[in-house]
This record gives sequence, C-alpha cells and structure tokens, in this order.
Amino acid sequence: MVYEIATLDIKEGSEAAFEAAVKEAAPFFQKSRGCRGLSLERSVETPSRYYLVVTWDSVEDHMVHFRNAPEFQEWRRLASPHFASAPSVEHTSVVGTFF
Repeated sequence: MVYEIATLDIKEGSEAAFEAAVKEAAPFFQKSRGCRGLSLERSVETPSRYYLVVTWDSVEDHMVHFRNAPEFQEWRRLASPHFASAPSVEHTSVVGTFF
C-alpha cells in the first residue's frame, strides 16, 4: 500500500470551487485500478494549500494505470483550472504506527 500525497496550491478565491471539483472527480479515482481511498486536507496555516491523499495498491497503479487512463484526464479537467501552480506529488509508505 502506498500513499500519493499531492500538494496543491489553489488560486485565492477558488477554494470552494476546487473542493467541489475534487468531490465531483472522486468517482474517477474510485473506479481506477488499485485505488483504495481518497481524502482532501486543507492547510490551516495556508488556507489556499491542499493535500490530496490517495491510497493505491502500488506506485504503478497510480503512475502507469491511472495516469494513462481517461479518468486522469477527467480529474485534471475538473481540478486544474483552480491550480495556482503545478502540483507537487510524492509517494509514501507507512513504516510504523505507534498509537
């Protein structure tokens, strides 16, 4: 299991529309191979910054299967008009859960 963590800076004043776009795009993630979960977090200190956290079975499911699928294009169509800059994406895996 890997987590895709995308840091998304959103155009000021576009936050509500961006949140609605992510909600609309959720089914595209849900039906994608290896996608197990999707959450959107908003920075408290920087309210126009969001973190999209997607749970995948593998990096390949994200970077090959999703990125080359029509669902990715739909996600970008909905979300990208709200981006203030290009997203930053990292993949992580859990190395310990302590409580």
